[in-house]
Amino acid sequence: MLAHRTLSFVAAGLLAGYAAGAQTPAAAPPAATLSGQELLLGTLVGLIVLLLLVLVLTGTAIVVKMKPQLRQLYDLPTVHDTWSGQVLGLLVGDARLVRGEYRDELLDHDYDGIHEFDNDLPPWWKWGFAFTVVFAIGYVGYYHVMRTGQLQGAEYAAEMQQAALFVPVGGDDPNQVTTYAALTAPTDLSSGKSIFATNCAPCHGANAEGKVGPNLTDEFWLHGGNVNNVYKTIKFGVNGKGMVAWKGKLSGKQMLQVASYALSLQGSKPANPKAPQGEKEAAGKPVAKL
Repeated sequence: MLAHRTLSFVAAGLLAGYAAGAQTPAAAPPAATLSGQELLLGTLVGLIVLLLLVLVLTGTAIVVKMKPQLRQLYDLPTVHDTWSGQVLGLLVGDARLVRGEYRDELLDHDYDGIHEFDNDLPPWWKWGFAFTVVFAIGYVGYYHVMRTGQLQGAEYAAEMQQAALFVPVGGDDPNQVTTYAALTAPTDLSSGKSIFATNCAPCHGANAEGKVGPNLTDEFWLHGGNVNNVYKTIKFGVNGKGMVAWKGKLSGKQMLQVASYALSLQGSKPANPKAPQGEKEAAGKPVAKL
């Protein structure tokens, strides 16, 4: 069966890739750490895709194997002209259901030697036209009658206003103070956690307990504990202290996400914390809404 052969090739490729990865002496670390829910979701999606692939291949193999019998069934007068028969025709190579039926009947129109045939429009064209009519009614009702959605001008203005929050005046000036609020949405904190695990954990520890860099879970800060101070430290770094500048490597939103995640760890009390450094400060108070 075609499906069995394809699955054999897929399995062989997966085994070969696994063996090659096992023989690699030093594999590069993953770009981001996936949570258990993300791994479960990815596994389920992969299984569903694999199941659909098996069904498609199995169905194709069955149709190819039974094409002569399907053709005989399609040629029956009681089946050929029905809608289900036209669907069956797609399986045996007759695209009449999609392209329509050409009658090739000449009309009386004759202009400069050009004759006109009386053929219907292809069904796919008529279905597409009906879809555009339904879509236009829904669009007008949603945007212009109920005014539920934003029109292009309002949507553009809202996006520009939001983008302006990440591009303050003098955005490359280390002395320019931003007015961000700490992000609290679970998706933002999850993204910040992934960025922290990949880029910050080697110096600050997996739980921000501090290693080469300072402990980020206590109330003491070297360069300010407000979300905007932390954002500034991440963006511009600290010369001579080992803290690199992440501007150009992370986007403005990514830097705000990791800053917000770091502040969410306040008081988490990880194991083996590094001794406090800097001055005590109440951190994480929002100063503006995004």
